[in-house]
Amino acid sequence: MEDVVAQAIQEKRVIMFVYEDHMRIAEPHVLGIHDNQYGMLVYQIDGSSASGRLPDWRRIILNAISGLIVITDTHFEGKRPCPTGQHSRWDQRIAVVED
Repeated sequence: MEDVVAQAIQEKRVIMFVYEDHMRIAEPHVLGIHDNQYGMLVYQIDGSSASGRLPDWRRIILNAISGLIVITDTHFEGKRPCPTGQHSRWDQRIAVVED
């Protein structure tokens, strides 16, 4: 699964996946390890979420994704600004969206 996320980040392509029983459509921005778990930081642009806030930033734990991550044919432009000026803390960053 990590390879799929890394590819989507490198190619700046939107992904689809189910997380916490919600279909998510998102731009993956960071793949990394935090607290010994693989995760990704995404900017969710469509689908649904428990909070109902869209679009919004989300940290996703990869092993909590049900089903597969699908890379779509839709590309996104690149980095998005985030409210704090920095994305989120990671113990290790594996892949990050470049400009």
